[in-house]
Amino acid sequence: MDGNIGTIVVVVILIAAVIGAVMSSLKHIRGEGGCCGGSSDIKVKRQRIKHVTAVKKISIEGMKCKNCVKRVENSLNSMSQVDAYVNLKKKEAIVNLGTIVPEELLKQAVEKEGYRVILISDMKP
Repeated sequence: MDGNIGTIVVVVILIAAVIGAVMSSLKHIRGEGGCCGGSSDIKVKRQRIKHVTAVKKISIEGMKCKNCVKRVENSLNSMSQVDAYVNLKKKEAIVNLGTIVPEELLKQAVEKEGYRVILISDMKP
């Protein structure tokens, strides 16, 4: 009988841990938590480019929520002549450039935030 009580205690602890993990993951996915060290109060600072000379699509791995998107957008948009919009579902950033910006600099801006650039491709302006 003592072995059964120990098994029951372990099962209850495991169930509680799984429920906690699922609840935390749901908050993370909805962008309600402070994931990525941020909060949902992060403001995106975008630039308006008058004369777009190039458009790049950056495929990004590792973004999980709205805060991740905001971090990547702010990092890219902090660069001169760069206006970026990130789509979480597509896991990509569309970047309008007002001047030539080396792809390596775009990649560094994303990766310094902790995400991985999979591919950078040209689009029509």
